[in-house]
Amino acid sequence: MRCTLRCFCEETYGVEDPCGYKRVRQIATLVYAVGILGLFLLNLDRKGKTSWALFLPCFWLLLAGSRNIGDWLQMGAPTDSGDAYLEGNPLDRNVLAALVAFGVGILFVRRRRVWNMLKSNVPILLFFLYCGLSILWSDYPYVGFKRWIRASGDLVMVLVILSDCDWVGARKKVLAWVSFFLLPLSVLFIRYYPELGRAYGQYDYTVSWTGVTTTKNGLGMISMIFGLASASRLIDAYRTWKRAGSRRLMIAHGIIVVIAVYLIHVAHSATSLACFVLGCGMLFVTSRRLAVQRPILVHIVVAAILLFTFSTLFLNVDLGVIEGLGRNATLTGRTDVWERALKLVKNPMLGAGFESFWIGPRLAKMRSLDPGLNQAHNGYLEIYLNLGWVGAILLAIVVVMGYRSIIASFRRDPGPARLSLVFFVVTLSYNFTEGAFKMMMPIWIMFLMAIVSIPVAVPEMLSSVKRTRRGLRNGAKGSSQIQIEDPLGVELRQRTV
Repeated sequence: MRCTLRCFCEETYGVEDPCGYKRVRQIATLVYAVGILGLFLLNLDRKGKTSWALFLPCFWLLLAGSRNIGDWLQMGAPTDSGDAYLEGNPLDRNVLAALVAFGVGILFVRRRRVWNMLKSNVPILLFFLYCGLSILWSDYPYVGFKRWIRASGDLVMVLVILSDCDWVGARKKVLAWVSFFLLPLSVLFIRYYPELGRAYGQYDYTVSWTGVTTTKNGLGMISMIFGLASASRLIDAYRTWKRAGSRRLMIAHGIIVVIAVYLIHVAHSATSLACFVLGCGMLFVTSRRLAVQRPILVHIVVAAILLFTFSTLFLNVDLGVIEGLGRNATLTGRTDVWERALKLVKNPMLGAGFESFWIGPRLAKMRSLDPGLNQAHNGYLEIYLNLGWVGAILLAIVVVMGYRSIIASFRRDPGPARLSLVFFVVTLSYNFTEGAFKMMMPIWIMFLMAIVSIPVAVPEMLSSVKRTRRGLRNGAKGSSQIQIEDPLGVELRQRTV
């Protein structure tokens, strides 16, 4: 490793490369490319019938889980002042706007399905509408409007996935495809492209491993999310290992789980590590037959996890857990940030406006405490700062209704609902120490995907049943044809009775 770093420094400053580091990087890149292709082949499902439109949310998640296009091209905003995020990058803005426009177009084509979904998710719509309305009292309404469009893109991409005719298969594909890119590439960047995969402290020059993201916490977040998604697939494949293709899935997603654990470890993200452990425990418990037969156990497990997390972090019930994660009673200075941020609130009822608190003079005052500060490190406080008590109440309604939807889905079909429940609990826990109820945050996108209620197509709930008897007309005596359209607006299916 010392030789590698020395060669990297020599290469950076134009000195001859005596260790052949360029060749090593080329070979490593080729090996990782072949490995990523192998993961896709192992995960290949020839029987799946999902839409081509899934490439759109995949690309959105790839950007949300890594960096903006401008960052990849080193075209980011050059300043680091209180107004650093006012203008943004025109390339990023145009690309993301185009993605949102294409997503809206896809939803328009599926408008009958999407309309039924929207009617089942009124609290989520009200929350997003209030976020847009709050722009009116923002100090920077134009900036708030641009950020609201980007935030709305999260919901658009979730609806593109869940409005697919096979939404379970669509969700599996999107999560698998994105994880096959982001996690192996993070290891490649950290090991062989340190100028991309590592960051250095502005003042103390401490090294942190960031992978494809820009922060160590971001690396921990994506590793936790996609590690849990692959762990869920691994459990499902293990339970059906005799079926064709199950062993291939176990190999592919087993590799991703190992990579995720490694990245969480090297990122030193205590929040991601704790949430990953809690999520794996929930996957194990909810996969037991007893939990399926007695859903009351699921309520107990969820309540126990959230109460344990809250009491450990905020009530100082067991400081040994916090110290074991490398943190102290102040949660690494977070309590000081919370105290100072609350003093800057001028409108407790309505807040500063959507994504408008950390802009201008307020950001300058907060950065006097920490030069790199740009969030409250608490998702619930972040909602209060930007949207006030009204936004916090609307979020609480979304959480309650989302949980009811997940539990109802778990009773009908525990398989897909298991991962939704895990993402739900993990997101609530993660936001105790990180501000993740934000636009283009991967964990926020997973939360939306978990709580969106999908109307159930059962015979008793079919929206229209048209019977046309064509037996005599077609010469087939005694036959009739039923034409059925389900609530999601899936194409008409014909059943002969």
